[in-house]
Amino acid sequence: MDTITWTDFEKVELRVGRILEARTFPEARKPAYLLQVDFGPELGTRKSSAQITVNYTPEQLVGRLVIGVVNFAKKQIGPHVSECLVTGFEDEAGAIVLCVPERDAPLGAKLM
Repeated sequence: MDTITWTDFEKVELRVGRILEARTFPEARKPAYLLQVDFGPELGTRKSSAQITVNYTPEQLVGRLVIGVVNFAKKQIGPHVSECLVTGFEDEAGAIVLCVPERDAPLGAKLM
């Protein structure tokens, strides 16, 4: 594992967002959803692609709080442009489990 400095960590903008929309992404090479995530008035709504189809349905995702990286450069994923990265962890089977706040937090709040 590489060691980073505190300054390196401070560059990563991890923010709380709420999923407004989740739909299937049929053009993706691996099963994925297209997400619209609201990061509050300062950052607005961002688009993302997430390979979380094993553990979640689109209906289960809408309204859920997530933690996302909002300062990555935009990334073209097929016909879709991803504007943030929704974070998660692999479970025992390798499927992604979302990283979420334990309680409600203001949209756009930064991880401290």
